[in-house]
Order: sequence, then C-alpha cells, then structure tokens
Amino acid sequence: MFARALVLVALAATSAACSQPADPVRTPADSDGLTAFASEAELTTYLDTLRARMDRDERRRGLYGLFNLYDAEAVSEDAVAAPPPEAEADGITNNQTAGVDEGGIVKRSGDHLVVLRRGRLFTVRVGDGALAPVDVEDASGPDVDPSGTWYDELLMVGETAVVVGYSYQRGGTELVLFDVGRDGALAYRSTYHLRSNDYYSAENYASRVVDDRLVFYTPLALRWYGQEQGTEQMLPAMRRWTGDAQGAFEPIVSATSIYRPAREVDDVWNLALHTVTSCGIADGALDCEATAVFGPFGHTFYVSGTAVYAWLSSWQQDAASMLYRLPLRGGEPSALGVMGGPIDQFSFLEDGETLNVVVSSWGGGQWMWGSEQPRGEIALAQIPLAALGDGASDADRAWYHRLPVPEAGVDVNRFVGGHLLYGSSYGGEEVFAIARSEPDAVHKIQTGHPAERVDVMDGHAVVVGGAKGDLFFTSVRLGDQPEAASTYRLADAAQGETRSHGFFYRPQGGGEGVLGLPIRRQGGRYASLAHGSASVVYLRNADLALAPLGRLDARAGDVDDNCQASCVDWYGNARPLFLGDRVFALMGYELVEGRVAGGQIREVARTSFAPRRDQTMR
Repeated sequence: MFARALVLVALAATSAACSQPADPVRTPADSDGLTAFASEAELTTYLDTLRARMDRDERRRGLYGLFNLYDAEAVSEDAVAAPPPEAEADGITNNQTAGVDEGGIVKRSGDHLVVLRRGRLFTVRVGDGALAPVDVEDASGPDVDPSGTWYDELLMVGETAVVVGYSYQRGGTELVLFDVGRDGALAYRSTYHLRSNDYYSAENYASRVVDDRLVFYTPLALRWYGQEQGTEQMLPAMRRWTGDAQGAFEPIVSATSIYRPAREVDDVWNLALHTVTSCGIADGALDCEATAVFGPFGHTFYVSGTAVYAWLSSWQQDAASMLYRLPLRGGEPSALGVMGGPIDQFSFLEDGETLNVVVSSWGGGQWMWGSEQPRGEIALAQIPLAALGDGASDADRAWYHRLPVPEAGVDVNRFVGGHLLYGSSYGGEEVFAIARSEPDAVHKIQTGHPAERVDVMDGHAVVVGGAKGDLFFTSVRLGDQPEAASTYRLADAAQGETRSHGFFYRPQGGGEGVLGLPIRRQGGRYASLAHGSASVVYLRNADLALAPLGRLDARAGDVDDNCQASCVDWYGNARPLFLGDRVFALMGYELVEGRVAGGQIREVARTSFAPRRDQTMR
C-alpha cells in the first residue's frame, strides 16, 4: 500500500549487503522568461487538451529516456571558480551550498540539540558543558493520527522547529511546527498539509531554509487530474489542521503563478506540476506563496543561494528534458530544452553566470532510489544562465563535454572548488577529476577502492569507499594535476550512513581539521534502515595526510520504544557533531561526547534520550 513500506518487503527478501538498489515504488533565449496562464479558464482549457491527448494515445511509451552525447568544442569562456562550501561557525549539517540549510535529523537551537527519530522529536541540553535529555513530543503533534506517515526532516527557523513528513494516509506533505523554548521545552503550535506526491529521494532533501524562509520542492502528478475533477482539485494547495478536524484545502498557486514552456509537451502520461513553495513563519503560523511549472514527472532538483533548479526528464525514450530556474527572490521562472538527466543534486553547481550540470543518458530523475542507479554515458553541461528563457530553445550542443565512464558506471559525483570529481560505488579503484575551466582535460586518480562518497575537505576532496571488508579514506589534492595525497584504511568496517549528512568536516585552519563518519562492522547500502551505526570514527587531516583519532562507540542495542509511526530510519540515525571545541557522536538514541587530547579522542560523557514505552506515542 505504501511505497516505502513495499521497499522494506523487498529488502527483507535480499541480503543486507545487496549491491543493487531496490526497485523504487517510492541557443540564446527567445524571451526573458516563461509565460503564466492568464486565467483559470485558460488553465482549464489547457488541461482538457492534455486529457484529450491522453485519451487518444493510451500507450505509455518507454522507460528512462536516452540521449546522444555529442563531441563538441570547449566553451569559449572559462568558468569562474567558486569557493568550496565551508562549515558555518554554529552549523552542524553537511550542507551542499553555504547559506542554504537542508532538512536533517538533528539541528541546534541555542543551548540544545533537537533530534528527530522514529516519529518523535527530542531536545538534549548541551550548553554550558551539559549533556542531558530535556523533552520529547510526538513529531505528528496532538491533532493528527501518525499512522501511515513518515516524519523525515527537521529544520529550525529561529526558535521554531519544523518537522517535514509525508502521509500516505492523507496523501500529502505534512509540516508540523513546534516552539523550542530557551529551557529546551517543546510546545506544539500547528500542523499544515501540502497536497503533493511523495518527495522522497535516497540522496536529496525536500526542504531548505534560505534567508529565514522555508523552501519546499514538491511534485504532483497530473494523472490525478480526471474529467470528474475541477481545476481546484489538482492544484497545489495547503490546509491547516484544527483540533481533530481537518481544514479545507486552499490553493497556494493560481493560474497566474503556473507556467508552461513555449513548446508542446511530449509525454502527457507522465506530466506533473512541480511546485516550489516559500513560507515565512510568524506566531506559529505559515504564510506561504508558491510557483509551479509543467513538466515530465522524472525530476532532480537543486537549490542554490538564488534559485531552485528543476531538471525534468521524461520516461519516454524519444522525449526531451526541460531545465527550469525558479528564482527565490521574485521574478519569472525561465526554462531551456536539455538532454538526459542529472544523477542527483550534487550534479549541479551554480557558478556566477553558468550552471554546471553532470548529465547522463538515463533521465528518470532521483525520485525514490533513482539516484543510486549506475549511469551510462555522461557529460558535463556548462549552461549560461542567460540562455534560459521561455523554453522554446534547446541547449547548444557545444555546451556538453563528453566524459569517460568508469567500467562500473557512475553514481557518485561532486563539485569541489573549481573541480568536478566522479566515480562509482559499485566497483573500480579510481575517481575522475576535471577542472571546470578545462572540461575536456580529464584526470584519472587511482584510489584503490570504489567511491561511495566524495566530500569537501579544506578546499580539496576526500573519497570514501569500501573494498574487501575494509573502509578506505583517500584525500585528493586538487590543482593543475589532481592526485591522491594519502589513504587511510580502516579494517573490518563499512559506512554506517550513505546520506551526505552522515559526514562532517571541521576545519581548524592552516590546512588542518577533523572529519567524522558513522561506521558499522557489517551490512551494505541499506543496513542503516534497520540497524544503527556501531561507532563514529574520527580522522585528523594535516595538509591532506589522514591519521586516526579514534572512535566513539554505541553501547545500547535495540530499544523497545513503542514505535507506531515512521519506524524506519530513511534518513539515517547517526551523525558526527562539532559544537565549538566539543565533539559528539549521535548514534540512535545515544549522544556521546569525546575529547581530543594527545592525538586521540576519548569518551568523556554519554547520555541516552530513548523514550519510555508509555512516553508520548499513542
């Protein structure tokens, strides 16, 4: 019945170390921008036309579009190198873009950590050297039956905690707001419900905070639109829950804020409305506005400091893809016809006046587990932002630079400083690196292990991957000739988390710093769905020479927490945390503090915030 629950059944029938992802059930612009519909009547006429086309063509053609990559000359202008993201002074989330916070499982609120796990929200005091649980509440709030809902992401906006979840029971995205007091007490404020399909991605996050505003991306498939429905029943909408009664949905977009490209859509069977919603918070209430665009359901999106980019790909083999840019601070959306599809959000980098995107011949998008599929042909597209307009034009073939593909395919990529690195988590012993200013000069870097993770470390890179039962960390020095600098091997270990937030690096200046990563002794790509990490390992970086500092270990086994909703850790359950000079490891319901002295990390305090069986869960 539920997409994610069905995946658990498939996982249970396979080994935890399964190497293949589960089948998901979960030219210059002609004008400056897109044109919105002039009226509700015009929108209704357009939808009726699409419906008629669907009735005429009952075939659902193809899966996963293919495209031909073209040999092309280099872009005439060199891309301007952008600085790598740096850890914010009080940040605890490994965000892709500085200034754009991503939804996660743990955030900081003053002297407290706020943790989201298995349908509950917790606070733990860490200020003034403390380490003590304070409060716990159901993440659903008191007004909503949490069954059939996955509470996935947590964000802080000022003193307000926002829990983001998806309800299969009610069919939409839920937003639950809590006040976090200075004493760490949680006070429920309100619940909102966005009409949408499930936003889940094994790699991406549905929510962001930019300039103290919540930003959400949500898809809504138009096959929900039927002849018996009016336009208002298929538009993105929001309702607020009051007591035990649900309020009526009120559209958050009108026809005049829905845009379409200046070309006929190819695949009407898989058409969707893709909506970016921006919300302010005042007195525990949301004030939201939204913009929506038409396009194929296959989607990958990226949030820069200025805009949301949505790359929409059809599952038809002969259908084109479309790139949309939706500004965060007002202005018309713009679009451009493109080929193929990105791997995940890390395939994007907005760099001055250019959008760099790693595109592959598989264009199905990153919904559910799409981002974990190994890819075929790939290219680096360097698209001038000025080329995006009304969507009538296609990207110039000269903007695509064909890249060599590892034998095991490509499923991992990351822009680091002025370079792109990519490789495969499914095998191989190398990563490839190119400078964005020289996209046709490709460097192969021998690592001796697959690339399960590529991350940023003092403007250079670290590649993490497992081979023959061991876990390897390889630092990569970036420059004119990118090269492996050092490798640390951790015996009998595997990554405990595959999501980007599982890694964190704290720079200490002068090319030195400390990185942390959850590990476990066994299990594969999906083990974190059912099992906690055994430890968080810490390494010291000194001018790209990696050396072990030690581990902080979990002690608690399985906890009988009377879980009734959101009982799978889809977003993981372990994180390395750095708060000022303090070092922590979050592992399940345990929070362990360590202290680095004499080149080693040692445990100095530990607490458990595991709930009692009778605590808050209905």
